[in-house]
Amino acid sequence: MLHIRTFRAPDDPEACSKFITGHKRLLEIYGITQITSNTQEWVNDYNTTVILVEDKDTKVVYGGARVQVVTGQYELPIEIAIGKYDPKIYDMVKADQHTGGTCEVCGLWNSREVAGMGIGSFILARIGVTITSQLPVATSYVLAAPSTVKMATRIGYVLEKSLGNDGLFYYPKEDLVATAMRFGDINDLSTATETERSKILSLRANPSQTNEEIGPKGTYPVEYNIKIPNL
Repeated sequence: MLHIRTFRAPDDPEACSKFITGHKRLLEIYGITQITSNTQEWVNDYNTTVILVEDKDTKVVYGGARVQVVTGQYELPIEIAIGKYDPKIYDMVKADQHTGGTCEVCGLWNSREVAGMGIGSFILARIGVTITSQLPVATSYVLAAPSTVKMATRIGYVLEKSLGNDGLFYYPKEDLVATAMRFGDINDLSTATETERSKILSLRANPSQTNEEIGPKGTYPVEYNIKIPNL
């Protein structure tokens, strides 16, 4: 059975190492060697929460994502990635930091073993939004690849047209496009679809539950334990 759990990055160095290795391996398959969310300084950041997808019995890691809260100690990956192209991102993040707090859902990946199950395209992004309610934030950012823009829109993110070319940037390579997106109020899910809103609210109310999830390759059980320990 797939198990999805959350933890503050420094609380589980071994799991962080598995996360980094799996993410790096996947990026290399697609010829991507430099990406801001794949740096390793976040492993020491107590304000970074890791979402991990693993086999409940073997502890093999199949994917994950991170939610990094702005504190002033570390820049968000989206700031590092697009700041040199459009410095307005710095002022925007700083303004959000001082009016309720902000974060970024980043580093999302899933291994080829679970490709087609909807882990990356549905579940991880949904959990990223779900757990923001446990964090000292009011807004959230994501830098979406073309394949994940629909996913981000579905869970409530909105294209940030004030940045770049109507929100678009060439990143991490000149032949790839990234889209800057922002969630304006993590407690107002009106921008999410009805289905996603229902799932997010259910997981926020009961962060420990087991569900039958439906992906392109069929139905499978997932155990969720997404209340962040030691906050």
